Amino acid sequence: MQDSPTTITPRDTIEDAIVSGILNARIRPGTRLSENQLAGLFGVSRTRVREAMMRLETRCIVHVSPRRGWFVVEPSAEEAMMVYGARRVIEAGLLRSMRALSDEGRAAIRGHLAEEKAAMDAGDRQRLTCLMGDFHIRIAELAGNPVLIEILRDLTARTILISMLYQSDFHALQSHLGHCRIAEAMEDGDFAKAAELSIEHLDEVETGLDLTQRPDPLSELRSSLSLPPRSVPSSDGGTKTKSTTTKGE
Repeated sequence: MQDSPTTITPRDTIEDAIVSGILNARIRPGTRLSENQLAGLFGVSRTRVREAMMRLETRCIVHVSPRRGWFVVEPSAEEAMMVYGARRVIEAGLLRSMRALSDEGRAAIRGHLAEEKAAMDAGDRQRLTCLMGDFHIRIAELAGNPVLIEILRDLTARTILISMLYQSDFHALQSHLGHCRIAEAMEDGDFAKAAELSIEHLDEVETGLDLTQRPDPLSELRSSLSLPPRSVPSSDGGTKTKSTTTKGE
């Protein structure tokens, strides 16, 4: 018997919309996700929304707070280090497993880097944040491994949440040049070198994290009341201002 066509269910749409919102830096860490509001937006029951939220929870994208509801995760400093550790292992291993880059693959990589450059020139930070993360997912797409695509999509989403909490500077050019070096090695067919460059690139980004910072649970209310950002203790005993600026991946 022939398999029936694959259809996109409302639950899949809810999950995809939330992950895409994070990847595009539109949904911030700690954002409350109301079951009632999502049910209304997607035209489904709260039960369907809850099922989608539970699946996102297993993917470490959201968590539930008793009597308060669902929230986008706010990764801890320890989780941030583990996420970057996982990305190094997966992305380097993926590149080492590749043997050749097709003409279509070359065109896709070059087109993506051109988009990054255009977003930088236009000063479109939100678009650039999305593109910086998408570069790594695109490599998995070129490898043709759907399992790794899904894993890297979730890890990249978690990385963007981490950047919103712990990165205070926007080093777009540094990240773009790192991507260019990886792409150049791939085009040369030197995937071992590309793997090493991917590790160096992720090391650079992780080094830019300020893991002494802690999420501010009152950030949204503070912003609404036009109050100044809170100061948090720094590792040297002084204080520093909590920043919410992101930087490239």
